[in-house]
Amino acid sequence: MKNTRIQILLSVVSLGLAAGLIVFLPQVVGALTDKEVSWAQIGSEFAQMSPLMVLLMSLTWLASLAAYTVVLTSSLPGLTHPQALTLNAGSSAVSNLLPFGGALGVALTFAMTKGWGFPFRAVVVSTLTTGIWNNLFRFILPAVGILALLLAGRVPDQRIAQAGWVGALSILTLVAIVALALYWDRAAALLGRGLDGFVRVLPHRLRPREHAASEALTRLRADTAGIVRRRWPGLTIGMIAFMGFQWLIMICCLQATGAYPGLAESIAVFALSRVLTTALVTPSGAGIMELGVLALLNAFGVPLPAATAAALLFGFWTYTIEIPFGGLALGAWSLLRRRDGRAGRPSGRKVEEAAHVEDRGEVHGEVHGDGAAARE
Repeated sequence: MKNTRIQILLSVVSLGLAAGLIVFLPQVVGALTDKEVSWAQIGSEFAQMSPLMVLLMSLTWLASLAAYTVVLTSSLPGLTHPQALTLNAGSSAVSNLLPFGGALGVALTFAMTKGWGFPFRAVVVSTLTTGIWNNLFRFILPAVGILALLLAGRVPDQRIAQAGWVGALSILTLVAIVALALYWDRAAALLGRGLDGFVRVLPHRLRPREHAASEALTRLRADTAGIVRRRWPGLTIGMIAFMGFQWLIMICCLQATGAYPGLAESIAVFALSRVLTTALVTPSGAGIMELGVLALLNAFGVPLPAATAAALLFGFWTYTIEIPFGGLALGAWSLLRRRDGRAGRPSGRKVEEAAHVEDRGEVHGEVHGDGAAARE
């Protein structure tokens, strides 16, 4: 991926695939389901939406963005909510435009937080913490979707139901183990010894080098655990609110297109949609997510035109609109950065004070030391 030409080629292919899946969605759906659907039918579903529903969707989308700022401000002490909103919007826009865009989104995060005066190590810990929390909730969502269908009696076969219970409980147990290891040092040590035992049975060529960067990784885990122990309520509440508002956006999309299949089914469809956004073949799973959503809705008995319209509408609110919004946020950040550069002062906001609050011996003093350079 270090070759620029390969990066450009992969980006063009990936974006072209995403665009093709959307443009030729009726044909793709017809080939997969042997049912006909046209853009005229899909358009008629969109035409039924009222201005009030569009306003409700817009407010819910803005509320989801505001909710995620709680996650970011909890993971990076001293970050303001407007800064967190700009950070999230900018990195999301980059991630949504390019395959493997998450790495570029992280690079943009470091550039923006550096301009605000945050120390490098604090941003590393914040990035790692938010990444862990996002992935934990992505693991939880399938379990929640399975449980919702089981409790609603929407699984027809008893053997499938038993497998669903086992799968859901296994996922939740795994999430609980990871969360416990982050919060409790003794649990982390036990988990580490278990992983060491697993590594020893691997073929020699697959084993990682012993003691490679072990001290740095130990300190990084300790720093991350320190943030988790002190700020897990904000991280958790922010993620629950963010996911909840996104689910409400889906409910609005389903209601607006007449595709609402029921409470349990909507939870399962939402869980599938969030999992499919991790598909790397297109940026943020664009096209793949819509196909999965409409297929599951159709399996729940929703007519294909309504299911397709709902999937496209949900994709707009969770993917497409983030690109121009992120572009506006990046433009505002760039203008403010130039203004602050001409004024000869940093744009950070009391980062030193926040670092001092967090420096209680758990972050090894590095956040506090670097934060002194970020005075206003």
